[in-house]
Amino acid sequence: MTQSAFTGQGTTRRAVVTAAGAAGLAATLAACGKDDNSGGSDSDNAGSAQDAGGSQPSQSAEGGGQSAGGDGMELAKTSQIPEGGGMVFKDHKVVVTQPTAGEFKAFSSICTHQGCSVGDVTGGTINCPCHRSKFDITDGSVKGGPAQKPLPGAQIKVQGSSIWMA
Repeated sequence: MTQSAFTGQGTTRRAVVTAAGAAGLAATLAACGKDDNSGGSDSDNAGSAQDAGGSQPSQSAEGGGQSAGGDGMELAKTSQIPEGGGMVFKDHKVVVTQPTAGEFKAFSSICTHQGCSVGDVTGGTINCPCHRSKFDITDGSVKGGPAQKPLPGAQIKVQGSSIWMA
C-alpha cells in the first residue's frame, strides 16, 4: 500500500477515507438536529383574540419580549399571526398558528421525523424543509411526508393582543 506524507506512519488511505466519511455523517446528523422530541400528543392550546386578517404566507420569527409579570415570554402580537397560517419561533422551539379567526394553536417546532426544525407555515400546513413532512395547523397531525407522529402541542396564553409562552 502506498502511504502519503499527510497520512502519517501506519495510516492507510482507507482509514483516512473512512474517517472523513464518518465526520461527514456526523455533520449531517448534527445539521438535522438529531434531538428528536417525537412524543406525539394532543394539543392543549389557548384560545381566542383578535383577527389577524388575510391568508398570507407566514414567516419565521426570532425572539420576543420579556414578560413584565413573569407569565412567560411574549412571542408575538396576535396581528402578526396570519389567519390560516402561522409563525415559527425558532428560539423558543414553538410554532403558533391561527387556523380560524381568533383561534390560536401552538405546537413544537421540532419535526417528529428526524428532529429538524420546521421552516414555515403555508397552505394550511406546518412544513419541514429537511424531508418535506407536513403537519396540519389545527391539530399538528401528519398531512404528508415521512413523519409518522403529530407535532406535540405547546402551551401558549393569549392576553389581549399578545401571545405569550405559558
